[in-house]
Amino acid sequence: MRLHGFKHSQRQQGLALVEFTLVLPVLLLLMLAFGEFGRMLYQYNLLLQASRDADRFVASQAWNSTLGMVALSSTLLTETKNVAVYGVPANTGTAVVSGLTTANVDVVAVGTDHVRVTITYTFCPVIGGGNCTGSLPGFIGNQIALSIPLVATTVMRAL
Repeated sequence: MRLHGFKHSQRQQGLALVEFTLVLPVLLLLMLAFGEFGRMLYQYNLLLQASRDADRFVASQAWNSTLGMVALSSTLLTETKNVAVYGVPANTGTAVVSGLTTANVDVVAVGTDHVRVTITYTFCPVIGGGNCTGSLPGFIGNQIALSIPLVATTVMRAL
């Protein structure tokens, strides 16, 4: 007796190409998804660092020793928002993350001796052309929105 393999090897020649053609779109979609996830984490890390820098800036200047509590003037609020967006107290330069404005930054006093800086940003993946108005069709149920809200919050004690 002899072992029988595939009787006709000519029938198997194109099978690998057909399998690769079927698997290629799934692999490309996974690679794109991993890349977008990495880009989203990178932008969140930038926002968190900007929130820390702005909170450190406002915490070093917000303490009013006469009142014995945090006092946030409009000038200090504006400078803090500029530090969060541009990295400097002046309204100059480019934003830390594309599309970030001072309207996305919220600075509030928490209690009598803490200050909180919150940056809210909407992440737009490349899939939708970067405009966040599109959505992907859902296979089951509703469509999947492409925009992902990122919120970076930091609380520090005023010095």
